Amino acid sequence: MQIVKTAVDLNQVLNSFRQQQIGFVPTMGALHEGHISLIKASKSHSNTTVCSIFINPTQFNQKADFENYPITLTEDIELLEQADCDILFLPSLTEVYPNGTAAIKPYPLGNLANILEGAFRSGHFEGVCQVVDRLLELVIPHFIFMGLKDFQQCKVVEQLLKMPHLNHQAKLITLPTLREQSMLAMSSRNRRLTADELEKAGELYQSLLYVQNALMPGNEKACLQKAADNLLQNGFDSVDYIALANAHSFELVTHWDGLEPLVVLGAAFLHGVRLIDNLILPVHLKGLY
Repeated sequence: MQIVKTAVDLNQVLNSFRQQQIGFVPTMGALHEGHISLIKASKSHSNTTVCSIFINPTQFNQKADFENYPITLTEDIELLEQADCDILFLPSLTEVYPNGTAAIKPYPLGNLANILEGAFRSGHFEGVCQVVDRLLELVIPHFIFMGLKDFQQCKVVEQLLKMPHLNHQAKLITLPTLREQSMLAMSSRNRRLTADELEKAGELYQSLLYVQNALMPGNEKACLQKAADNLLQNGFDSVDYIALANAHSFELVTHWDGLEPLVVLGAAFLHGVRLIDNLILPVHLKGLY
């Protein structure tokens, strides 16, 4: 695996692969099996796989969250080598943002930036667009691979790729969420939980599963409320949201007709760690993603 740290070196390395299919996996490090599944998917779709590790400050709406983000570079490199990743891009802040971190380009996301994660993490998706746009400019991949654990973020990147003024040609490929033994969605943030907390955190999945199994037209509000109450009763500090959205348009849904494709999403705090998850329902719709 080649490790490059500058945009110039990355371009020089990739020049010999430009006529082939390039797959790209953007990460912030603290890698886990979910990330490695993306590397493996890229290897099966592409001739060359590039993984980036860059902790992007513009997508953190809380300074402490940015400062506490786990850094495990030695372990990350070992995992990527075992997965046979071709190129690891390790840029500095000035390589990614040579003109500073203030966004210059517009990223019109409409209501997608203002609901759920957008509402609770002001500016988060603008920062996501900013860094993904820049990394795509540098890598120029044919495919970009992301996990569905961050469902709304996948929708944001999907919209980013359609923005004509950016002219990106990459195709987004999403992969299912991988889970811990407790069914908690794998995440770099999980490193901040103790073994007991990891087990307890599985209640987030169970609450979403309850919605998946119990939801019927007419009981939407009661169903979502019971799921949120279950988290509070099982030791979670607070619940930002348990909500339904159209699985395609991502419009929030308060009244379900029994036919509209849905995703149920949740975000909650456990011992100061913010966890997110989602389930697509009904089950047969999983094949669409």
